[in-house]
Amino acid sequence: MPQSIARPTMLAVAGLIAILPLSAVSCSAAQKALDCGNTAVKITGDINEVSNAYSNASNDAAAAGQALQKLKNDLDQLGKNSKDTDVVQAINDLNTQVDKVQQAVNNKQVPDFKPLGNAASNLTKVCTG
Repeated sequence: MPQSIARPTMLAVAGLIAILPLSAVSCSAAQKALDCGNTAVKITGDINEVSNAYSNASNDAAAAGQALQKLKNDLDQLGKNSKDTDVVQAINDLNTQVDKVQQAVNNKQVPDFKPLGNAASNLTKVCTG
């Protein structure tokens, strides 16, 4: 199931990279596109780390928790650095999904990664909308 996140997330990043030149119409649009692009690249790597860590959780149970904490820390930092309220809200939604995955891992349950992927896709919509 973790690979089901990686593909949509990578497609989202590719889409963001493709629209960056088109978004340079105004300073605010260019800044939003830059913020979104940087955010998407950062969280894509983090989500892939979470997926990989969870896949290997039976070998190193702490790895999944550490990867989730890194993702949460990066999302918090990115939210603080973004000036766009829609981007901040999308990041907050991602944080909510990270918390749910963390709770499932803590309870030794299989987490549902689909809402995490959906939240990442929502960030793409915010950036391109």
